[in-house]
Amino acid sequence: MTTFALVGAGPGLGLATARRFGSAGHTVALISRNAEKLEGLSAELARDGIQARGFTADVLDTESLDAALNAAATSLGPIEILQYSPVPRADFMKPVLEATADGLDAPLALSVKGPVTAVNAALPGMRQLGRGTLLFVNGGSAVRPHPDRAGTSIAFAAESAYAHMLHDALAPENIHTAQLIIPSAIRPDAEHSSPEVLAHRLYDMHLKCNGFRHYAEPLPN
Repeated sequence: MTTFALVGAGPGLGLATARRFGSAGHTVALISRNAEKLEGLSAELARDGIQARGFTADVLDTESLDAALNAAATSLGPIEILQYSPVPRADFMKPVLEATADGLDAPLALSVKGPVTAVNAALPGMRQLGRGTLLFVNGGSAVRPHPDRAGTSIAFAAESAYAHMLHDALAPENIHTAQLIIPSAIRPDAEHSSPEVLAHRLYDMHLKCNGFRHYAEPLPN
């Protein structure tokens, strides 16, 4: 049995995606800072017959993230699918004229050092399996910079560049990299951006391996 590892586990999109991949037969590794939240999510998935386990890590701490992913692979099975989708902090959303060099440390840690750490931890298992999927989830500022959200605009652009390079570099190894852009807020009642719809979209991206960048819905004008 192979593992779906979710970096940035939460009760919305994270839980829906874990449920979708878990229902397809994957064990689920949930990674987040909050151990109590992870216990609740694991219990909810267990009620659906899905084997899930939480691993505590802070994505801003590369050592803890690497340790969590390695522990997940050791205890649950090799990671076949990695989803990187932690939610940026509110203080990343500063206007561009208020941006400082030190203020970019955390956004870049979240969106560059975190993904690089997660990918490097997951790749050995994917190479052992001879297949794998890397899924990156970003907001609209990843492709259309927003002057009031400088931190995420800069950091998401860097994450996008890294993911796109992975798409090209890993394709010969049967490891697919894809990015899902979600331009609007994730809401239960949203036609294209509800947690369940997005979870099915991510699973479809994993199955079909059809290109790098996908949009939950068109970018607003």
